[in-house]
Amino acid sequence: MKIGIDIDDTTVITVKSMIKYADLYDTQILGGKGTNGNLGLIQNRYYIKVLYGWDEKTKFDFFDTYYKNVLEECEVMLNAPEVIRKLKEEGNEILFITARLLNIKNCDTESITIKTLQDNNIPYDKLIVNAKEKLQFCIDNGIQIFIEDSYETCEQLEENGIKTFLMTTKMNENIDAGSIERVKDWDEIYEKIEKEILK
Repeated sequence: MKIGIDIDDTTVITVKSMIKYADLYDTQILGGKGTNGNLGLIQNRYYIKVLYGWDEKTKFDFFDTYYKNVLEECEVMLNAPEVIRKLKEEGNEILFITARLLNIKNCDTESITIKTLQDNNIPYDKLIVNAKEKLQFCIDNGIQIFIEDSYETCEQLEENGIKTFLMTTKMNENIDAGSIERVKDWDEIYEKIEKEILK
């Protein structure tokens, strides 16, 4: 089975370090109020623009300043390394397909991502960074199952015959996922993938 896996807020917890540094940037550089207790406003993966009201230029200025720190401080999700190792040992092909940005000043995104995977002993067959069109990458690489936290991406993949599991997060918990299967953790992901393999 070819299994595609997203990284941010699917394999690692990115929102925690992202908000830490976004608050720092907003308060100390822009003179803003930070999140100001408005984390409940998070409704989708575009939470940076929602919480801080930044335009695109401000967002990318923030990335140039702190994106490296954000990525380096991401914590791996509970049991993600163990489950991914088990799936790999069972003969599945593991492909990480992430929209993590390239060409950010002072940040070698691909190297940081590889180091995170290596440091946590997470095996994989292929890593694709800056995948803005995940559907095409999935089609090109024959992905059969994809694990993702973006509802929009899951919906697009499902519509094109790729089985997806939506990792429930603060950013998508209030979205009606319809027929797309939600998962709450990596243990549940393993159970659902095993059922798919046995079909």
